[in-house]
Amino acid sequence: MKTIGGGVETQRDGEAGGLLDVRGLTKVFGTLKACDAIDLTIDRGEIHALLGENGAGKSTFVKMLFGALEPAAGTIGWKGRQVTIPTPGAARRLGIGMVFQHFSLFEALTAAENIMLSLDEKAPIMQIAERARALSKTYGLPLDPFAHVGDLSVGERQRIEIIRCLLQKPDLIILDEPTSVLTPQEADKLFDTLETLRDEGKSILYISHRLEEVKRLCDRATVLRHGRVVAHCDPRQETAASLARMMVGNDVEAVSRPADAGGAHEALLEVSGLSRPAANPFAVPLREIRLTVRAGQVLGIAGVAGNGQGELFEALSGEALQEHAGVVRIRGMDCGRLSISGRRLLGAGFVPEERLGHGAAPHMRLSENLLLSRHATDGKSLLGPLGTVREGALTAAAERIVETMDVRMSGTDPEAAALSGGNLQKFIIGRELDRQPAVLIVNQPTWGVDAGAAARIRQALIDLARSGSAVLVISQDLDELFEISDAIAVMHDGRLSAPLPIAEASFEKVGLLMGGAAPGHTIDNALDNATEQA
Repeated sequence: MKTIGGGVETQRDGEAGGLLDVRGLTKVFGTLKACDAIDLTIDRGEIHALLGENGAGKSTFVKMLFGALEPAAGTIGWKGRQVTIPTPGAARRLGIGMVFQHFSLFEALTAAENIMLSLDEKAPIMQIAERARALSKTYGLPLDPFAHVGDLSVGERQRIEIIRCLLQKPDLIILDEPTSVLTPQEADKLFDTLETLRDEGKSILYISHRLEEVKRLCDRATVLRHGRVVAHCDPRQETAASLARMMVGNDVEAVSRPADAGGAHEALLEVSGLSRPAANPFAVPLREIRLTVRAGQVLGIAGVAGNGQGELFEALSGEALQEHAGVVRIRGMDCGRLSISGRRLLGAGFVPEERLGHGAAPHMRLSENLLLSRHATDGKSLLGPLGTVREGALTAAAERIVETMDVRMSGTDPEAAALSGGNLQKFIIGRELDRQPAVLIVNQPTWGVDAGAAARIRQALIDLARSGSAVLVISQDLDELFEISDAIAVMHDGRLSAPLPIAEASFEKVGLLMGGAAPGHTIDNALDNATEQA
């Protein structure tokens, strides 16, 4: 045997053929076959989609390609040679780069320092920072190399991951949900970059639940279901519906948004004159935010990542308290000085943007995470004398959420970190919906979630609103907002536009507001000017 770029060659198969040739790749966790004899080939200069539901085995499969997991069986052929890939470092030396769905960044370090740690070459930090800045400008992904990761939004962290991968100059780039936190404009720029890389002979393994972008971008697709390959296809010859059907095994039900019954509904969430200074040099100050969400209504908030959406969520959820209690009102009660638990006791529920570490403690069981969010509101049903836990009631509540939201797990009551991203998202959303909150505030509800699960979550949010609750949804997915919202407002530079009723909204109007067009009556003039310039 001899080493090839850090991987180990065990057999020479000849130089002909594609870049990657996987045969029978299998991974078992206990009694669960997460990947069951998967075959997949990727040619040089190809963008290849890997599709499947949450829990279908996609992340497990690519982690084996990247050396983060060891296969139980099967072979990996790379550039005509059979190799083993024992570590991510070996994968990078072979020429395989990966951008994970869950980021692998050190929050206390800067963007440039995180990038430096992933590079095998030794170079001064200033040189790495300038290379990263140049790449970020080339690819249209704005990045401050000296910003601390802990101060950045999820979208900005995603940019670091993409730039870090591209700096390694890989032959195969694995992208796991790369556009889930990008705006449509950022996604379009990324697609241009990926197509350029393909034209240069690079290959891309592309994981996404956004089927329209798969149809636009990818040359071939492999579809997984329950750990097995169920189809190979040309996605350009398919419809989004037919691709979804391959993934889930049946038709995905369309989301239904019944018309609001009308009338003077009670204001359940009110924000008046919310201003908040930047908490750190990289945060966005909030400037005179005003909004009202009434019973029966879904209000969507759009915006480019890093324009104050995270700061707004913190202010509404109680993570950041306000100087004056009346700035935020829930069900008619002043709560700007109340904690998260205090606001939950008023009937509010919250789903943060970052599910692992913020929405759930990674190394605690699902039932334990449920207890963390319910101890204040459901103490009588979940806690016994002297604070003892009623295990039966807690387990029953967790099982009810799992069944209702169709959460796929590898065992009974696993740790949160053991779930795929989409399945953890379903559990966190279900944990809040299970309480039937009067007010629900959700940040990025379907980030990294497959088509079937996204439809389930979106329908659940609409149903909650129509049952009499007020729902506020912060999302970077405009398709999602137009599908579920009764009105859409836009965050830009810490300011919130007046909401546009969905009947009057359009992608053009919302896009202009996202870009900083003046809100209100000037939007139509801006739209006319943009049309004339085009």
